[in-house]
Amino acid sequence: MHKITRYTLRTPAACSRTLSSFCLLLPATAHFRFPFGPSETVRATSSTTNCPVNPEAPKTTRCCRRLMTTFTLRLQHHERVVKTLIRRGQCRPLSLYDFLDLGEVEENVRRAQACKKNRYFIVDPELAKLVTEHLGPDLQDAKTVIFDCNPGPGVLTRTLLNAGAQRVVSLEGDRSFVHELQELESRLDGQLQVVHCDYFKLDPIGNGNLKPPVMFTDKLFTDLGISEANWTDDVPVKVVGILPQRNERSILLKLVYALFERLSVYRYGRIELNFFMSEKEYLKLVSRPGEMMQYRAFGVLWQMACDIELLHKEPWESFVTSARRSSPSAKGMLPNDHLCLVRLRPRADLFSAGLTPSNASTLLMMVKQCLAKRKVKLIDRLNLWSPDSGSKLLSEMDIPEDTPTGHVYPEEYLRLFQLMEKSQEFTQSWLYEEILENTQREGWS
Repeated sequence: MHKITRYTLRTPAACSRTLSSFCLLLPATAHFRFPFGPSETVRATSSTTNCPVNPEAPKTTRCCRRLMTTFTLRLQHHERVVKTLIRRGQCRPLSLYDFLDLGEVEENVRRAQACKKNRYFIVDPELAKLVTEHLGPDLQDAKTVIFDCNPGPGVLTRTLLNAGAQRVVSLEGDRSFVHELQELESRLDGQLQVVHCDYFKLDPIGNGNLKPPVMFTDKLFTDLGISEANWTDDVPVKVVGILPQRNERSILLKLVYALFERLSVYRYGRIELNFFMSEKEYLKLVSRPGEMMQYRAFGVLWQMACDIELLHKEPWESFVTSARRSSPSAKGMLPNDHLCLVRLRPRADLFSAGLTPSNASTLLMMVKQCLAKRKVKLIDRLNLWSPDSGSKLLSEMDIPEDTPTGHVYPEEYLRLFQLMEKSQEFTQSWLYEEILENTQREGWS
């Protein structure tokens, strides 16, 4: 059986170059048929049908003719496969020799550095290949949709397509890169869709008409034909990109709030994020109880909601940015020498045992309030929200009464919330009043 794993451009330039290397030694006589569709032919400099092999010809020429004959038979077989796929309504497969050109590194660097926005870009082909490999073996599954966020020169985009990705959506926020990506889209058979949209600016506060690259999720997913899915279904979309450094914390907070309440992109199922983020932000994201300086609400919520996996660490110098911006300095107690590729895959069983999108906002506020002061005893907080029931709740969870809030694990906070939801003594009014006062004073960081 002929296994189709990649798809093709409509112009078989790469195969033309491969054939020409065979044909240099042969006399020009006829057309040569390429297997890229029933109507496409390419003029070659020889024909294995009209020009028989001369026994007295030089040995090199006879060898080349035999290679050409073998190559022709394989191409004819490939053409028959193509015609069969076309009759069945399937896309045209990519030739073994026809990969998308990633472009010259120097030119990609120049274009990235000319960007007027402060962004980081992937222009190294080896780094793009590594990222592609980490996205998993299911790239070639027709059900897998890849959101390529702010691809810029499109090195990662082309690498994904060369790896056999069947549906890549390039969300580019800078119009200067959109035109070339759209040209590539027009030469493909539906494997690439280009949208002038910044993924990190989806769903702004307020209503009204929006202009690209700002967009609402509903419009984006509707235009792409992506429907809402059940939470326990397989991952419908994988998102890959580099978090903007100037506001990566606020973006992560916005995303985790949307996740728990199933808003924004999470209305459409368990969207998997594969983001490059600063090393210091990653270390805060995965900090553990007892690390008082780093253990914060946003990290607890992400650990509660997702399986978090560090896929790769890459030095800042491997990325290209505008000439106005240099690698960030290592300030503070945490190392910050790398960008970390981190996978955030929502847990399929998150909304079970009492947690729902409708009551998740209470959990968000409870965790925020507990970790606003990480040395305060947990029992004191519980007695505020569920008067005189703190000891009972902690006893049921086998947590000592002198435990500070900064020593409680994410899964324990979730279990605690579930018990409080079942308790008739629990009153949310205590929580809301204190949260409102605290957030007005300290914010949601």
